Amino acid sequence: MARVEMVMPKMGESIMEGTVLKWLKQVGDTIEQDESVLEVATDKVDTEVPAIHAGVLQQILVEEGQVVAVGAPIAIVETDAAAASNGQAPAATAAPAAEEEGAAEAAMVPHVPAAQSISSQLGEAQPGRFYSPLVLNIAREEGISMADLERLPGTGQGGRVTKKDILDYVAGRGQQPAPQAASADVTPAQHVAAAPAAATAPQPAPAQVAAPAPAAQPAPAAKPAPAVQASKPAPSVSGNQELVEMDRMRKMIAQRMVDSKRISPHVTSFVEADVTEIVNWRNKHKDAYKKREGENLTFTPIFVQAIARAIQDFPNINVSVDGDYIIKKRDINVGVAVALPSGNLIVPVIHGADQLNLNGLTKRVNDLANRARANKLKPEDLEGGTYTLSNVGSFGNVMGTPIIMQPQVAIMAVGAIKKKPAVIETPQGDLIGVRHFMFLSHSYDHRVVDGSLGGMFVRRVADYLEQFDPNTAI
Repeated sequence: MARVEMVMPKMGESIMEGTVLKWLKQVGDTIEQDESVLEVATDKVDTEVPAIHAGVLQQILVEEGQVVAVGAPIAIVETDAAAASNGQAPAATAAPAAEEEGAAEAAMVPHVPAAQSISSQLGEAQPGRFYSPLVLNIAREEGISMADLERLPGTGQGGRVTKKDILDYVAGRGQQPAPQAASADVTPAQHVAAAPAAATAPQPAPAQVAAPAPAAQPAPAAKPAPAVQASKPAPSVSGNQELVEMDRMRKMIAQRMVDSKRISPHVTSFVEADVTEIVNWRNKHKDAYKKREGENLTFTPIFVQAIARAIQDFPNINVSVDGDYIIKKRDINVGVAVALPSGNLIVPVIHGADQLNLNGLTKRVNDLANRARANKLKPEDLEGGTYTLSNVGSFGNVMGTPIIMQPQVAIMAVGAIKKKPAVIETPQGDLIGVRHFMFLSHSYDHRVVDGSLGGMFVRRVADYLEQFDPNTAI
């Protein structure tokens, strides 16, 4: 008989905890190896956690909705199914199970002394060290300077600073004693300050002592204030309205959009592109591609290819901001917004988009989109984006003003392709013909991207689309 702990797996480089959404198996259920046991949510993605060992689920240590640190026990699996099915087995192992459950709870309690030790002694500066976007965001929000960040000891691979390292540092900083000046505002300090006054002016003292009494009289009048807050009307749930709580993903999207508008001053430039050659090329190849590959040939890979080429021409678009520093990214990782059946949006990332040909981009786009809609994305599929594409044309919109995905500094929206009459220049003279046009909307962070760079970039993307070679093979 063997009992094995099932622990919260590490589901991404910067992910240090997860929330148990739903247990797919119950106590007493038989589990096959690699069979999904529960659903876990992180700040990146929702995913299913498979079993490492086959056996019987003997005990669940973490309830649904509970946040668990990576590596902490979440369940006990009995790998000997025959022994686990014995009616006396649960009684015989009840005490050890309780002890292990207590150990699991203890494992999830933050270690304040460790945080204090980290905050009390910073190491030698390590300039040039890599920091994940999550660590940089936390440092910015907590007011940690780059100089302090470079001195923060890291426990990650190669000495890298993890989310836990910086959160421990923040927690330890919060444990430091409050400055003495801060206590000067509390009531005891007022009594201390009043004593010298009474000593130097004994005659006015009765007036001073009596003075606080009238001042204290209005205090009871302030009590109704909480009642006013408590009586704040609740959202209406009358027959003409419906009260719907945001799901977890919608709350996350809402918070990130608000944060982005607060962090980045948005500016949007627009360009109209003639994509007639692309439309004709796709119409010519889409049926054969579908028959050969079993996949759809869409416009999105062509848009991604044009963006990747334009980023190579204008690398200052491929950056992020950390305080007074601009971080230039060598990798070109293009995120593509995907609409989910729930109505929410998720942005999987095509890593190394500049290294893929059109067929490779098509495969990658289709794979990410299909897995996104089936809730099968992995955390690494959502990490490391340096630029984002949003296809608002898929909803019939001709243009939009997209919001930047932090910590990126730019995002492009492509609108619906529409037929329009246009002037066509030929050696024989100008003609009026029917062409396919679409709008490109480029939103960028005006802290580091000026109108000239933002405008030239979107114009260059349009140029690559208009110059598309109709003889391109796929």
